[in-house]
Amino acid sequence: MKFFNREKEINEILSILEGEPNSIYFIYGSINSGKTTLIKHIIENKLTDDYKVFYINFRTYLISEKREFIEAIFTTKKDDFFEKIKDKNEVLNLITKGAKILTGIPIPEIEFDKLFEEKINDAFQYLNSLLLAVKKSGKKPILIFDELQMIKDVVLNGQKYLLKELFQFLVSLTKEQHLCHVFCLSSDSLFIEYVYNTGELEGRVKYLLVDDFDKETAIKFIDFLSENILNKRLSDDEKELIYSYVGGKPIYIYNVIDEMRYKELKEILDYMLKEETSKLNMFLEILEYSKPKVEIGDEKIEINKEDIVSALRLFKERYEIPKKEISMPVYIYLIKKNILFLNPIEGILRPQSFLIWNAIKRVL
Repeated sequence: MKFFNREKEINEILSILEGEPNSIYFIYGSINSGKTTLIKHIIENKLTDDYKVFYINFRTYLISEKREFIEAIFTTKKDDFFEKIKDKNEVLNLITKGAKILTGIPIPEIEFDKLFEEKINDAFQYLNSLLLAVKKSGKKPILIFDELQMIKDVVLNGQKYLLKELFQFLVSLTKEQHLCHVFCLSSDSLFIEYVYNTGELEGRVKYLLVDDFDKETAIKFIDFLSENILNKRLSDDEKELIYSYVGGKPIYIYNVIDEMRYKELKEILDYMLKEETSKLNMFLEILEYSKPKVEIGDEKIEINKEDIVSALRLFKERYEIPKKEISMPVYIYLIKKNILFLNPIEGILRPQSFLIWNAIKRVL
C-alpha cells in the first residue's frame, strides 16, 4: 500500500539529516501511531546513497543482560551472508560499498566473541571505529534504535544500567564528535518521560512526536483507503462514524476499511468496541482480587480499584487531561497496562486510542 501523508514529519527528519549531527532524536507516540512505518519509509525511499543506515530493532528481543544486547545489535549470526566475514577489511568494504541499509552492525565472528569477555565500552568503541570509517568514505552514517526501552532494565556489573552507558556513547557520537545522526524510537511513554527527566541528557536530546492522525487527516486517509481497497468513496456519515469509533489511529482505520470488503460497517465497529469494552471490564474485575504495586524509586505503592476508576472517570468528558490530575502511581499503572498514553513534553495524559476512550465512557 502506498505510504500516506506524514509530510510534515518527513520534511522535519530530512532537514535534520541535512545538518550536522548535534542531538539524539527520540521519535515517540502512542502504540501503532506509525513511528516505525515512518522511519522505514524515509530510509527506504527518501535517502540517497550518500547515507549509510544501521537499523537495530529491539522489538523481537528479550534482553536482560549485556550478552543479549550485544547479540541484538551485531549481525554475526543473523544471516549466512555475515557469517562469511573473516576480517575487518571485509567489514569496511561492506559498510562503505554494500547496501545502504544494514539491520545490524557487521563484525568478524572472532572479534564478536571477544566482546563478551571485555567491557561494554569495547563494543561501543568498535562501532565508533566503523562509523568513522563510513564518514571517511564520504557517506553520512545514521544509527537507528527501534523500541529502545527494551534495554532499560539491563544491569551491568550488578549495579550500573546499560542504558546510561549507551546514552553516554550516543552523546559522544552526536554532541561531541558530530559523527553520526542518531534516532531512538519508542512507544513506551514512561520511558520517554524517564529520558526527558534525565539530567545528564539535558540539551542533548530532542523529541519528535508521531501522533495519531487529526480528524481532517483521518478523513482523507479513509478516502484514500476506500478508493484503493473498496474502489469507492464512503459517504460523509460513514466517515464520521468510523472516526467517532476509532479516531485517527492508522492501523484501526485500515482494519475497518479492509473488513468492509466482506462485512457491514456498523457490525465491524460495534465488534471492535465490544472487544475493547470487554478487555476493560476484565481489567477492572481483576483489580477486585489483586493488589498490584507500582515501584517508584525505592518504594512499592499499592494500587486499588477505586483509585483506578476515579482516574478513568476523568476521561468521560475529556480526551486529554493534565497528568497532575492523576496521582503518579495510578497513571504509571494505567500506562503500563496500555490504557493511557503520556506526552511527557506537554504533561498530558490521554487514552491510547479513541477506541479505548469509547470503552472507558461505556464501562463507566
